[in-house]
Amino acid sequence: MTFYQITFYFFATVMILAALLVITRRNPVHSAIFLIVTLLCVAGLYLQLRAEFLAAVQIILYIGGVMVLFLFVIVLVNLGVVVGQERFNRQWWVAGIAALALLVELGVAFYLGREGLALPTAPVEALQPNTERIGLALYQNYMLPFEIASLLLLVAMIGAVMMAKRR
Repeated sequence: MTFYQITFYFFATVMILAALLVITRRNPVHSAIFLIVTLLCVAGLYLQLRAEFLAAVQIILYIGGVMVLFLFVIVLVNLGVVVGQERFNRQWWVAGIAALALLVELGVAFYLGREGLALPTAPVEALQPNTERIGLALYQNYMLPFEIASLLLLVAMIGAVMMAKRR
């Protein structure tokens, strides 16, 4: 096994375990921390794919911004009321069927991956600078949707501040 395969399997294993812990923990703060670990592993996989810009955005935006927002909401929500409420656990059979279908799909992919799903890799010299291409696409082709998304985020942030000030 090469170094890249070892690091891929390491990141993939930690990411899957942390994702399972996100959905199985009862404490929402612990779930948020395991979600941070999952997102860090995704950033590691981006680095392994030589997508440095996406890895930096993953860390800064998702871990630095979104997860802080999640933790802020968790702190603001009255968890004593939520814990006392009845939970809707009547759909375990649907989740079981979905998990079984996913396991079958993963098994088929691993079985076919030995011969059929191997993708050719490009030499490092043939790769184009991805940060430059992302910037050009974002600010030339998709300028209007990018600005609309930034305005929507600004309106949501102002709304959250106004709702918090009312109390």
